[in-house]
Amino acid sequence: MQILVTGATGFVGRALVLRLLRDGHHVRAWVRSPGRAMDLLGAEVELAAAGDETALVRALAGCDAVVHLAGESVGVGRWTAARKRELWDSRVKLTETLVRALAAAEPRPRVLVSASAVGYYGDRGEEELEETSRPADDFLGKMCQAWEAAARGAEAHGVRVCTPRIGLVLGLGGGVLEALLPIFRAGLGGPLGSGEQWFPWIHLHDLVELLTTAVTDARYTGPVLAVAPQPVTNAAFSLALAESLGRKARLPVPRLALRIARGEAAEALVASQRAVPARTLALGFQFQFPTLPAALEDLFGSRYRPQFAPPELTPPDPYLAGRRPPTTVLRQSTVVAAPLAAVFGFFARAENLGVMTPRAAAMTVLTPRPLVVEPGRHIESTIAIGPVRVRWTAEFELVEPERRFVDVQTRGPFAVWWHEHRFTPREDGGTQIDDTVYYRPPLGPIGRVADALFVRPRLRELFEFRAQALRLRFGAPQQR
Repeated sequence: MQILVTGATGFVGRALVLRLLRDGHHVRAWVRSPGRAMDLLGAEVELAAAGDETALVRALAGCDAVVHLAGESVGVGRWTAARKRELWDSRVKLTETLVRALAAAEPRPRVLVSASAVGYYGDRGEEELEETSRPADDFLGKMCQAWEAAARGAEAHGVRVCTPRIGLVLGLGGGVLEALLPIFRAGLGGPLGSGEQWFPWIHLHDLVELLTTAVTDARYTGPVLAVAPQPVTNAAFSLALAESLGRKARLPVPRLALRIARGEAAEALVASQRAVPARTLALGFQFQFPTLPAALEDLFGSRYRPQFAPPELTPPDPYLAGRRPPTTVLRQSTVVAAPLAAVFGFFARAENLGVMTPRAAAMTVLTPRPLVVEPGRHIESTIAIGPVRVRWTAEFELVEPERRFVDVQTRGPFAVWWHEHRFTPREDGGTQIDDTVYYRPPLGPIGRVADALFVRPRLRELFEFRAQALRLRFGAPQQR
């Protein structure tokens, strides 16, 4: 299928694009900044520049389906009157525009999957909620009702419409964890408010699987709840998250403090929504991560965690031999359910490097495209390391097709950086990707302290995100 995705450069959008590509769909992304989108989405996605309604009609023409994820984040800023209008317009008004463009497109897409949210229900205490439960009368409830009504307007033009009500998404590189992880990793995390409110969560992999299913399965119409079947309280979530990170959850955030800091927006943070995906389950959807322990183990368990150690023996390599010895070796293995040729082909297009990089790293490739992985080729980029933006030039020192390649830093923040990517076919038809990085921070003893306190945590986040992206793009083998 040819599928148009709005909001493709967002947290969920990037993950969905990778999942759609895995199934062989052609993805067209409707984006405001094609240059930035190219860095975030890679070489496999067609980009359509956002413009007026006529441009949107052109972007829709020939598409079989649309997944509409665009919208300003409700979690950013205080809800002033102006901010509320921005939130409303980015959802309701934009969806109305999209539906008008759908009606005018020739040929017209047959399916619209348009995001909604569990904010539809408001603060409902202990009440068990499902797709048929009544909506709330607060700002988020009214906005979600109008948002869904705007999407249903496409039904008058023969388009099947599904409106998944999405919960709090657990994944690396965005969503609710982007704000929580720094706090919890510092040992400062705890429940919000009383902690007794219900926390409607979903693993990122399950969400994109549900969205993909809604595109292809004609039974998915109207609202479906995109939340895990086993909700937990905020206190239970906070405790489980802290334990998965080896920390304690001892510092609750009083509701009054949230209200002072965030105004009306704080009410959304402490709203209780005991949502159970009754219709989603009735349709036969199988959650890969139905329980919170399973989800957190996948995100923070040891399977995809990079390991750091002092190097015992460095490879006999001219780059390493000509510099001061590295102080650290990083190793990580990722197994994907795709043949070696497909996986190596993905890596061989260096434009896809940005796909495997967290959005917060703000990676921008400066070298003109196409970017081919071949010996002697240089790739110049900029990347954010915390608050500092640095220039990075890498050279592909060695390339052995469908076996391994090595890139080295010739300009950048490290005194030494040597990175080998090794690819090994598996008996089950999948591929194992082994990353080995030898590096040395700059500034001598100061650099070694910075490595322990700052560099390793950033590299861990980067490589864990990379493993997530690869599993979304190629799938993971079934666990036995």
